[in-house]
Amino acid sequence: MIQNTAYQTHHSFHIPVMGTGFTIDTALRVARFGINSVASLVDDILIERIRKHYCKEKGLPFEPIPQSHPDARAARITAYLNMVQDEVDSQIEDLRKMPFEPGNDKSKYFELLPPDSPVRALYECWLAAGANEKAALEEELNKAIVPGTIDVNIMTKLDRLPYGKDGAPLPTEFSDAKAALRGFAMSKARGSMVFSAGINPTLYGYLEQFPDFYSQNGEPPKKGIILKVTDYRSSMIQGKFLAKKGVEVREFRIESALNCGGHAFASDGFLMGPILQEFKDNREKFPEMFEPLIDNYYRKKGWTYSETRRNRHIFVTAQGGIGNNGEMRRLMDSYGLDATGWASPFLLVPEVTALDDATRKQLAEAGEDQLYQSEASPLGILFNNLRNSTSEQWTNKRIEEGRPGSPCPKGYLVSNREFTEKPICTASKEYQGLKLKSLGYDVAPPLSSPDPIVQKVYAKQCICDQLANGALIELDEMKDSQPVSVCPGPNIAYFDRQYSLREMAAHIYGIGPNLVPENRPHMFAKDLLLYVNYFEKLATRHVESGDPGMDYLREFKENLEAGMAYYGPMLTANGMPGENIASLATEIATQSLRLEELWLSVQPVSVNAAPIAAAAV
Repeated sequence: MIQNTAYQTHHSFHIPVMGTGFTIDTALRVARFGINSVASLVDDILIERIRKHYCKEKGLPFEPIPQSHPDARAARITAYLNMVQDEVDSQIEDLRKMPFEPGNDKSKYFELLPPDSPVRALYECWLAAGANEKAALEEELNKAIVPGTIDVNIMTKLDRLPYGKDGAPLPTEFSDAKAALRGFAMSKARGSMVFSAGINPTLYGYLEQFPDFYSQNGEPPKKGIILKVTDYRSSMIQGKFLAKKGVEVREFRIESALNCGGHAFASDGFLMGPILQEFKDNREKFPEMFEPLIDNYYRKKGWTYSETRRNRHIFVTAQGGIGNNGEMRRLMDSYGLDATGWASPFLLVPEVTALDDATRKQLAEAGEDQLYQSEASPLGILFNNLRNSTSEQWTNKRIEEGRPGSPCPKGYLVSNREFTEKPICTASKEYQGLKLKSLGYDVAPPLSSPDPIVQKVYAKQCICDQLANGALIELDEMKDSQPVSVCPGPNIAYFDRQYSLREMAAHIYGIGPNLVPENRPHMFAKDLLLYVNYFEKLATRHVESGDPGMDYLREFKENLEAGMAYYGPMLTANGMPGENIASLATEIATQSLRLEELWLSVQPVSVNAAPIAAAAV
């Protein structure tokens, strides 16, 4: 039996969740090398198909779980995660039994490690050792081989409550988020649940049903909780809420709100550097914030919160737009982070992610202008997108054929009740037909329609289905003619070909060739640019509708200005090797002026201005 590795790793990077399918099988690909990764639990239909694929490939028994199963969603997730954990355990056992030979996966395990890893140092001692010393070192090295964790993600906003055969809503425990949580909790997977997109009180309360999220006999919980967050204040609110339920947060995973892939949940103008600083400044207070609340919960239950759990180390990591080792060193050395997350660049590493060749080629060739924050998500949240993806082509073709919208084969994003009693998806042909009719269109207008409301309707894409297609095409489970949606972060513009896992790991750790241009803007510079772009959108909305109000715009602007001022000392200090600090200075100068111009553009025009001007003439 492989030991619980939920709190161990030899690597200082992890692979975050990407889409619904891009990291669905990443653990099967890289966990044996000790790399942690996160799989999405949104799409249980995809999960079932991936389980079937790997059971067939590996000669494992497969018992299908039909939609008619009384707890189909949870059961599918449990079955898949059990299969993944069993397979990873088997891979690790095989790795330990493997001879130490150049070119095999055992050597690769150690060669992928960071240069400052004690385990890598031990391996290098083995390489230099004589025959008599090697045997003892080999025993130590075999013990050091541990798998990466099988982490999973629930986007807390996606909590659809399905309907039963009688047309009535199912009991609340069958909501999408709770069923996914139950599927993970009941599985043998050793890893953590990553909650993203903010607090969901009923979902968080549901954790109480599962003992694996609680410490027993002073041991760490068998399953951890990771909060993916974009600011300090909301992180502490969530952490305290969970602590009141007796739940330990294993890790705060800080993500740049806009310089990331997938959905972009903008904060109120808080830049990445100041957010990281606030975590650093307050990190020592975490025990006094959370432990009394956890202890109180345990006492109410008649349990004992062991002294071994006191003053435990809570991991703090960051992800979103990191592009080279200099930036990684900045995050880890200046802010004391435990690790960093690298997502979009791994879309160009076929060993690691599941994506069709054609879309990988598009991503490798994409420049900054092909990557944009779109209105494609039916959730009404900014969605990082690739121009001219096959999903976009498919969507536009249906519009030009006079039948806009998707058949909505999965329905995970249904939320709109504008025209129907049951919620439907704004990307569906049902919703778009009803919406266009309400606007007075008996026939769908063309894609080139000047009507801004029509353009908002047509912007929606069937992402909950088409984000899965890239994985299915790559695994030969779907024809390559099907549309593929992809959601890369802006950072992928600076990676221009496919890479091996060795190349990318060496790039991350700064021990191989630099894979990005030297003039690539610093991650903090890109974060700032994207936030001022977002402020421009807010300013435009304010001029058009008055929403958001001036008070919010002022607060947003002041937060941006405070963030730019925070970076001042960094601009005059020595940067990390390979870190393009000069680009941050340039961006601050440019965006400061732009921000002021945008602010002036939303100021009300004085009613006295015209008469005064006339009198002067």
